Parts: sequence; C-alpha cells; structure tokens
Amino acid sequence: MNRRVLLAALLSTPGLAGAVRAQAFREPTGPQPELPKEKLVIVTHDGKRHDFSVEMATTPQQQMVGLMFRPSVPADGGMLFDWEVPRESQMWMRNTVASLDMLFIAADGTIRRIAERTVPYSLAVIDGGKVRATLELAAGTAERLDIRVGDRVLQRIFGNAL
Repeated sequence: MNRRVLLAALLSTPGLAGAVRAQAFREPTGPQPELPKEKLVIVTHDGKRHDFSVEMATTPQQQMVGLMFRPSVPADGGMLFDWEVPRESQMWMRNTVASLDMLFIAADGTIRRIAERTVPYSLAVIDGGKVRATLELAAGTAERLDIRVGDRVLQRIFGNAL
C-alpha cells in the first residue's frame, strides 16, 4: 500500500483520538533503528544465486519510515516490505537520501517489476502493481547482478525458504 495512502487512511479513521494518531504516526525526523534481518536469495535467469541479509519491515510504522534518512544501503543488504497478502504497492522516496532499486515481488517470489536508481527525496509515486512484497536494494544492484523481471526471490514469506 502506498505509504501516503496508509498514513492518510489511518489519520482520517473515525474514532481514533488525535493524540493517539499523532503519537503513532509522528513525522519521522531520522532513521528508524535497524530492523531484524533475515536471509534472502535472488536467483537470476542464468541460475546465479545472490545472497542478501535484509531488514524486515512488517508493521505499518516500519513500512512508512523504511530506509528514510539512511545515507547508504550495504551491497548485500536492503529492506523487504512484507505486505502479508498481495496488494497494490506504491512507494516514494520522501526523506530517502540514498538512491534505491525497488523490486516488486509476487506471492510466489517472482519479480514482477523493477524500478532502478530511484531519485532521492522524490515525492513521485513508484507503482509496483499488486504484489506480496517490495524489496529495496542499493541503487545499481539490479544492473550489477543482472536481475530481471521473472527472476526468483527465495525467502520464507514466499513459502520457498532457503
């Protein structure tokens, strides 16, 4: 779900006290603490396996902040946004310092779309379509490792654990 749409929906939900909304979704002013990491493997079209250790963004608050304010992303790191079920994934680069490659991944682990070298601080919506998860990697990773649409992501959330 689009981070802006999620925030707007939560802030406009009747019955939520203003103080609770303000506390729960305060405008981030710095990076969130490092999230728990899990192993992830991308198997490219030529059979090569590329190992990553990615932070798991599983809660709305973690997903809203994402990699904001982080000056860089490790070459073998990144962040996996687990939407739990397939849904529209729309991202943006608000307060995101480092350019990223975004991989939009179907429920079976197949890469459906890749947005390469996203523009830092941009408010433009990056539409990934209806997917189970979105993976953010350091900009240039898809090109460097020859990752393409149709390649496979192996990770426990896709039921194809390593």
